[in-house]
Amino acid sequence: MKKTAISRRSLLASALGLAFAGISWQVPAHAEDFKMGLLVPGSVAEEGWNRIAYDALKRVEKELGAKISYVELPDNPAAFEKAFRDYASHGYQVVLGHGFQFQDAALTTAEDFPETVFLVSSSYVHEGNVIGLNTDASQPFYLMGVIAAKTGKGAGLIGGMEIPPIAHAFEGFAKGARSVNPDFPVSTVFINSFTDASAAKEAAVSMMSQGADFVVPNANAAGLGVIQAAQEAGTQYGTFSVYSDYTEVAPKNILGTFIADYGQGIVRIVSAIKDGKVPESNVDFGLKDADVIKFNFNDEAARSIPADLRKHLEEVRAKIAAGEVQTRAK
Repeated sequence: MKKTAISRRSLLASALGLAFAGISWQVPAHAEDFKMGLLVPGSVAEEGWNRIAYDALKRVEKELGAKISYVELPDNPAAFEKAFRDYASHGYQVVLGHGFQFQDAALTTAEDFPETVFLVSSSYVHEGNVIGLNTDASQPFYLMGVIAAKTGKGAGLIGGMEIPPIAHAFEGFAKGARSVNPDFPVSTVFINSFTDASAAKEAAVSMMSQGADFVVPNANAAGLGVIQAAQEAGTQYGTFSVYSDYTEVAPKNILGTFIADYGQGIVRIVSAIKDGKVPESNVDFGLKDADVIKFNFNDEAARSIPADLRKHLEEVRAKIAAGEVQTRAK
């Protein structure tokens, strides 16, 4: 995905905006407007998790004609609830909290705003007007695990926080690897940050020194440190792009890229809400949703995946999509 300059000021000028320090409504709302707000834990200017949500929001604006706005927040539950309440009190029909950490604040706020639908990324919740939207990363991570066990000696997984969506992804990786080799070594570390690329890089270097020839991130912007560690260590070390395409950073080390076209899924769900059809359960996007979950191979990698393994992976992918292979405990 190409990097583009983001002008937060231009976005705020085109919609009901949020000032960085707090919410300031710059354009009067009209009752007939369909409005969607977004809460992100950090900056949308960085490639990765938060940028995915921003791109999804822009697609809702373009494809559904919605009035949109977003706010970048520190990791503070009180700030989460305040932002949810500000959006709902100003008539926003949909507000998306982009991350599992927004779930509790959404549940608390929703009690007072039954007309607003609160969506929470990476969540399995479904309580009234609070709907979890989960991208089941355990499925593409299962494929990564198969690749690692077929072509490598050991793997190290570096997570931002020990929260369910990341834990599930890593569970999928381990299941995939051990479907090939029950004794394949997989180690896991959580750096307790989604922004500290230095800590992620240090963890990856440590894992490589202990024998892992695959290091795999799931840590938002911090994950770039893992990819840099692999690139600096040499072409004998493999990794994967997760959520964004970092192939240019380490073209010889990245064997494949997992992209979640979250925008496609969000447009589908928000379009239904706009038409009065609120999901009756949490939403779980997986490999069956080929327009949302994409896992592609890098032909330029030094350890490029051979044709026979690619054929096997396509067979495994089909079984996962059909529900014949379970990539995590339900």
